[in-house]
Amino acid sequence: MFQSTLLKRTMTLVVLSLLASAIIATIAFLVAGNSKTMEIEIDNALKQDSEYMSILTSHPEYFDSADFRYFFFDSSYATGHDYYLINSRGVPVNYTSIENRSISVKDTHNLVPSLGNLEYQTVNGLDFYVADPLKDPVDELIVISRFPLIVDGNPYYLYSLTYLNGYDTIIVKYLNILLLSTLMAAATMLVPAYAFVSRMVLPLQEINEVAMEYGKGNFDVRADESHKGEIGELGQSFNFLADRLSKSINDLTAERNQLQDIFDVISDGIVVVDNKSVPVTTNKAIHNLFERADKNNMFTERLQLIPFDEVWVDFEECIATGETKIRRIDNRDYAYQCTIIPKYDSSDNTTVIGATGFFRDIFEEQKNERFRQDYVANISHELRTPLQTLRGLIEPLSDGMVKKESDRQRYYQIILNETMRLSRLIDDMLELSKLQSRTLAFKMFPFNLNNLISNIEIRFKPIMKEAGIKFSVQNNYGELPTVMGNPDRVEQVLVILLDNAKKYTPAGKTITISTDYIETEKKVYVSVADTGQGIHEYDIGHIFDRFFKADRARGKKGSGLGLSIAKELLSYMGETITVNSKYEEGSTFTFTLTKAEVPDVWD
Repeated sequence: MFQSTLLKRTMTLVVLSLLASAIIATIAFLVAGNSKTMEIEIDNALKQDSEYMSILTSHPEYFDSADFRYFFFDSSYATGHDYYLINSRGVPVNYTSIENRSISVKDTHNLVPSLGNLEYQTVNGLDFYVADPLKDPVDELIVISRFPLIVDGNPYYLYSLTYLNGYDTIIVKYLNILLLSTLMAAATMLVPAYAFVSRMVLPLQEINEVAMEYGKGNFDVRADESHKGEIGELGQSFNFLADRLSKSINDLTAERNQLQDIFDVISDGIVVVDNKSVPVTTNKAIHNLFERADKNNMFTERLQLIPFDEVWVDFEECIATGETKIRRIDNRDYAYQCTIIPKYDSSDNTTVIGATGFFRDIFEEQKNERFRQDYVANISHELRTPLQTLRGLIEPLSDGMVKKESDRQRYYQIILNETMRLSRLIDDMLELSKLQSRTLAFKMFPFNLNNLISNIEIRFKPIMKEAGIKFSVQNNYGELPTVMGNPDRVEQVLVILLDNAKKYTPAGKTITISTDYIETEKKVYVSVADTGQGIHEYDIGHIFDRFFKADRARGKKGSGLGLSIAKELLSYMGETITVNSKYEEGSTFTFTLTKAEVPDVWD
């Protein structure tokens, strides 16, 4: 109910009125009650002093005892009064001790010399005077009363000083009672006031709640039309509006559900356009689908969504003709399947109001299919070559066409070499398959890389010298740390890289093994660099693919599995290998090895 502005304002006015009444009553109480309370406090103080005067006048012998006087003045703090026994010369003889006084020492010192000179009033034989801070040397109101005593035959006056600080507390208590009663009365008045005001604004509030339900999409509720006057007419208008909105929302919901069903069934990219080929609905997949496509001439939002002009032409033709359009976009780096279907008006199945496009990335599918075809073709090619050679040698031997023993021995040697080549090819294929399926296991342990590279250097120097290639080992760090891995497999990687470099490096060029260590990375970098023919930029991305051979036209021997095996071996050990090459200038293959946590080499 308090959401109603009218109700808030009315209740605020009531509360402010009650608050103003409480303030006025408080001010009136402070003005009238202050003086009355002070009179009561003075009267109480005089009554107490009158009692003391009556007792001490009846028994003057009490003050003749020094012990009694000491007890009287020392315990007088319990009465709330300060007492002074002053002789005829105005000098205090006994008085309430300083630590027990009700008023400050300063007030006492300033007031005592003047006690005998004050203008006293007499009530029932008791002289009294009210000291006012405005005209006397005191900080607050003090009631001063006195009566004569005879002590040891000498005349004295006993003065009583009452500090009127208690009446403020009484006023505060009365004021609290007043405020509490006022608040209780205000709270009591709020209930009928709220009931009366809410009854006035309740019909408006009910219509407001109906409007809020409409805003939430609930069009089943209806406003009360039974109220008389403008409120009833407003309720009728709201109900009419609800009927029209409900119909419109149902139509939109049917459209949304249709699109949602399509989106739920298809996980590919989806774009829905209107009759002018302007995108109106997309799914999340479409925004990431064309990441590999060229981003040229994207001057419009729709080209930023689908970067192919021909696809948008298909959208326009589909809307114009009502025919489904199917297109396949192929490129070296991407491939997409596009299907565009017309979208008809829900009330007229012959009117096309837009189109829906479905887009699927088929690049990986084509890549896998090409890889499978290439793999089968490569295997067939690599196996057919040695088999044809064997057949060409065995047939003349079988037909008895080779007469000389020396020729037969030469044929046998060639057959043996081709058989061994075929066996190595099959072994390499099996090893690569086991590495990729992680079924080939080997141990990893700390080993000395310096000794391994030295052995490789001794082993390959005569081979390189025979080929006319300058071969060297360069250590850019010094003594390399112990590394983690399998030394036999690391040696296999180095042999593959050196054989590959030798194959594509002509005589007179150089091949270099270089090593370095980066402390922050805990990595040793081993590079095999050559100044041979290098690799074309369009081949470098496939250099580690199985059966791939750069520059096939030169007829270099080999299965094309070596670099694939090297990469898989390093991957198995958790390491990486990279290639950097420039055609006709040379290539550099670099792989990593991790420093061992335990520096000792395992036996």
